[in-house]
Amino acid sequence: MANHKSSKKRIRQTATKRAHNRLFHKTTRNAVKALRNTTDKSAAEALLPKVTALLDKIAKLNIIHKNKAGNLKSAAQLHVNSL
Repeated sequence: MANHKSSKKRIRQTATKRAHNRLFHKTTRNAVKALRNTTDKSAAEALLPKVTALLDKIAKLNIIHKNKAGNLKSAAQLHVNSL
């Protein structure tokens, strides 16, 4: 266990940030999955901007790499276009 005051604070901060990042990451993964499972083109087109915005946000916050976000957005757009 940590002995220094600063290391105890760092442990608290890390736990808070980890919970925040996990929430964002899981929410985005669920949104991407919902988009991929959509077979209705109009519903997919309505969902695409929200998914894209979520991916951009978590890439900006360094929760995922920017190239991974780009790849996921590209795959989502291809799915919508193929409907």
